[in-house]
Amino acid sequence: MRFVHTADWQLGMRRRVLGARPPKEAAAGVTGEAQARYAQARLDAVAALGRLADQRDAAFVLVCGDVFESNLVGPDVVARACEALASFRTPVLLLPGNHDPADAACVLRRPDFARRRPAHVTVLDSPGVHEVAPGIEVVAAPWRSKHPLTDLVGEQLADLGPAPPGTLRVLAGHGELDVLDPDDDEPARIRRDGVLAALGDGRIHYAALGDRHSTWVDAADDRIRHPGTPEVTDFDEVDPGNVLVVDLDEHAAAVATERVGCWSFVRHDTRLDTDDDLERLDAWLAARPDKERAAVRLALVGTLSLRQRSHLDDLLAAHGHAFAAVEVLPQHSDLATVPDDADLADLDLHGFAADAATELFAAAGGSDGGADTEARDALRLLHRLVGSDR
Repeated sequence: MRFVHTADWQLGMRRRVLGARPPKEAAAGVTGEAQARYAQARLDAVAALGRLADQRDAAFVLVCGDVFESNLVGPDVVARACEALASFRTPVLLLPGNHDPADAACVLRRPDFARRRPAHVTVLDSPGVHEVAPGIEVVAAPWRSKHPLTDLVGEQLADLGPAPPGTLRVLAGHGELDVLDPDDDEPARIRRDGVLAALGDGRIHYAALGDRHSTWVDAADDRIRHPGTPEVTDFDEVDPGNVLVVDLDEHAAAVATERVGCWSFVRHDTRLDTDDDLERLDAWLAARPDKERAAVRLALVGTLSLRQRSHLDDLLAAHGHAFAAVEVLPQHSDLATVPDDADLADLDLHGFAADAATELFAAAGGSDGGADTEARDALRLLHRLVGSDR
């Protein structure tokens, strides 16, 4: 039996790095246009995995939680999701997760979703065993609230008898395994020992999980897997953008990882002390592929002159127009700006302008002066303005 294992679509997700914030809080040069392209890419990834399932003759697509970003997504997000699901020829099973739990406000039960939901889409909002085809059962452990107080997967496995002869069983769960989540006070963690025992005695034959946005396989039993999110959502994810195609029998699972995502979120740490360092950063940004679908966060350390800092500002601004986003992380950066005598000479000012620049230079820390941040910022701006007129 073959099926597609996926999770964490989180349709309707908004990312602040892409300008998804109120205009008064928006970062310089970030318009929010990239957010619209990113939202469409998440839908495109869903359509791509649907085509993959059809091409591979999968018995079904199993979505292990967090179909939507929240139960509060707008009707436009719901409508577009249903249009994407309508393009599938393969049956689709949707499990409520922590973002869209099966509570009173569940988006998967809302009238606007129910009206548009294609006939081949089933919501697994009832815990327990579901027969999805002759000889194929899915054991569902949906989230029923945002903060469950028990191991929902463990509850289902505890009361589960052996699979009937000739029947393949897939567990559909959502949440972190205890070996991945160090929080001992989290009652909803999935106990891996219970899952391993159920695989060992034939109560289930594969554990399909969701919630972890990185593609992951358990070293103890490769039938316990997280597919990761089909389109990247954050900078710390490992190998996101995938779905899993699972060929299953009673004894083993052959799993192929298939890429459907096209965006990248990249963090780059670098030291900047010289002109050569700046050129290397410029070259690294220039060499990044698919810039319109890439967000970059920079952690910068080092010491630059005012002229070099002005050059850094210019190159970041220039690259920012090509990328979905380029931002410097202040909390992870330690970049000092220290004026030198060449900064003042490079301005080539005369008269009152030269006198004003000399005073700013002294206040900014040049020639044994004090370290005034506002003076340094003013000199940086002056360097950029003078440079733009040359």
